Amino acid sequence: MALMRPTLLAALLGAVPLMSQTANYSAERVTGLGIEVLALRDARAKTEVRIAPTAGNNAYSMKVNGQEIFFFPQSSVAEWAARPVMAGNPFLAPWANRIDGESYWVNGKHYRLNPDLGAYRKDGNGLPIHGLLVNAKDWDVVALQASDADGAVATSRLTHHRDPARAAQFPFAHTIEMTYRLREGVLGVETAIVNESIAPMPVMIGYHTYYQIPGVPRDQWTVNVAARQHVTLGPKLTPTGETTPVAGASPVPLAGTQLDDVYTELRQDASGWTPFWVEGGGKRITVEYGPRYTVSVLYAPPGREFICFEPMTGVTNQFNLAHEGKFAGLLQSIAPGARWVESFRVKTSGF
Repeated sequence: MALMRPTLLAALLGAVPLMSQTANYSAERVTGLGIEVLALRDARAKTEVRIAPTAGNNAYSMKVNGQEIFFFPQSSVAEWAARPVMAGNPFLAPWANRIDGESYWVNGKHYRLNPDLGAYRKDGNGLPIHGLLVNAKDWDVVALQASDADGAVATSRLTHHRDPARAAQFPFAHTIEMTYRLREGVLGVETAIVNESIAPMPVMIGYHTYYQIPGVPRDQWTVNVAARQHVTLGPKLTPTGETTPVAGASPVPLAGTQLDDVYTELRQDASGWTPFWVEGGGKRITVEYGPRYTVSVLYAPPGREFICFEPMTGVTNQFNLAHEGKFAGLLQSIAPGARWVESFRVKTSGF
């Protein structure tokens, strides 16, 4: 549903305001950019987050004291929405990363993907990658508000089975609500999923967020790897089922290092969150995973000025590996009618 025509949504859910603000926080719709954008602002922390609901509900920009910490190389949000590439904060569902072929197993049943429906993309090896929602246009904004207690908040909802092509590829009826919350300079991203089907629904989601440290070259960055086990990948970047202990002390310098790695047994702090971070030039970006994000992918190709910390609910190819008895304990499931919720949050210092 286009945000420029909110009449039906207002009738169903109550009117969503164009702007809400307090002395410190504001949440508003921004027009004149060629695509509808939601802006969350924290004046005291000098932080602004911008979200494009009709482009995958992607928070494509997070500026701290005027400095962009999300990697977004396009010249405009409208150009990016018209010719989307992976940037900002892509949401990966109903599977994250790769499936090792055009079929998968769930609940002992074998499901086949249909490439003729055009609802997913393939990687360089021809494997289905990143699910069905990276560029989804049918996110409905259901809340846009600001308060001193909650900060600046935007919540959007997507009904998976409303799209026949998506339902054919992943036949589990469910609804997703994604809430972006900017408070005290911290961006929280909460994902809630309600299983509306009559069978248990597997949860294999993640975020592929691209971070950068502006003004500091990549080779001067160091990275904290908050994990105990490194997942062994085969030639097509899917797990073999084996792991090895994470070698060496953390943090590690990024200079001369290429990352496209999967990690398990994440190291939680005393509060139950897992902190990954990148630091350079006295600036630090910390990404904290909630406990239901049990896997992390780190992606930092050589020659590119970004790093991805990717919170995941399972390893790459989790559906099929669990069926084979590998990493089966990682596969989460939602009972019929039940609700699953988890968050990650982004913090900065030195900006």
